[in-house]
Amino acid sequence: MLSTFKIFTYAPQKPFNYTATPSSSFHAALLHSPFLTADADEAHLFFIPFPPDISTRSLARLVRELRWNFPFWNRTLGADHFFVHPSGIDFSADRNILELKKNSVQISIFPTVSGRFIPHKDVTFLPHAPPSLPHAPRNGTAEFLGYLKWDGKTEKELVEDLKSDGEFVIESQPSDHLGRVKSSKFCVFLYNGGVSWLPEAMAHGCVPAVIVDRPIQDLPLMDVLRWGEMTVLVGPTAGASGLKRLLRGVTEEDYGRMRRSCVSAAHHLRWNAEAQPYDAFHVLIYQLWLRRHTVRYARREPPNLES
Repeated sequence: MLSTFKIFTYAPQKPFNYTATPSSSFHAALLHSPFLTADADEAHLFFIPFPPDISTRSLARLVRELRWNFPFWNRTLGADHFFVHPSGIDFSADRNILELKKNSVQISIFPTVSGRFIPHKDVTFLPHAPPSLPHAPRNGTAEFLGYLKWDGKTEKELVEDLKSDGEFVIESQPSDHLGRVKSSKFCVFLYNGGVSWLPEAMAHGCVPAVIVDRPIQDLPLMDVLRWGEMTVLVGPTAGASGLKRLLRGVTEEDYGRMRRSCVSAAHHLRWNAEAQPYDAFHVLIYQLWLRRHTVRYARREPPNLES
């Protein structure tokens, strides 16, 4: 893969910066990587850079210009193209945006806005991981069953129930966040309530327990990471007692296996100043590589009216 996979990037219409850290990290790493090629004919995929605050009209015009000015879009209707947008783009009646949405690979930040992620082709990455992660968490007896760094607004009723249980610690502005992570068996995450510290929790051996009210289809790097083997998913209707019962039901053997998987996977979520093998950039590139085989639509020749 490292020696053959090539990406051609279109020149942006005007200079811009990605505002979200993982988006800018990916873009910077791509521009300095051996995957980039100036020869579009040898490219497997084509990257379309555009600012995250682009208007629907401007995005439609951008795709239309690619269709008119380059031969590559029409070969696959955009299926061998990809783009980065933090929250994901929405569907539109405009043909150009519709093809971009339905055919091109979208890279967005987890969790994606509901309805903006297409599982068979799209990819997500987590908000930026901390610059330093431990090589191995320390072993010790956990003081708490679960720890939640709460945003102060999501799932208030459930959180109030958890606050009354001494086996859980709930804090909005913890004075010792890392200490809480290290002293808890499970780190509780509310699906729409902030997941930026997920890599940090995993690296320190705190197994994620994600509270979500629907099936999760946009977990980061799903082609590589086996999330089912290192996370606990629970619906909010289970309440505090249901969450506690579920976490208590995880055997020590299973918990140890999940904890080791978390620590191992955390390093694939790391963004480095200079991309390193098996880090977040290379795992994301691998997911793009898996999507390099696209159906190239045959160009229809005009009918011969003289025959």
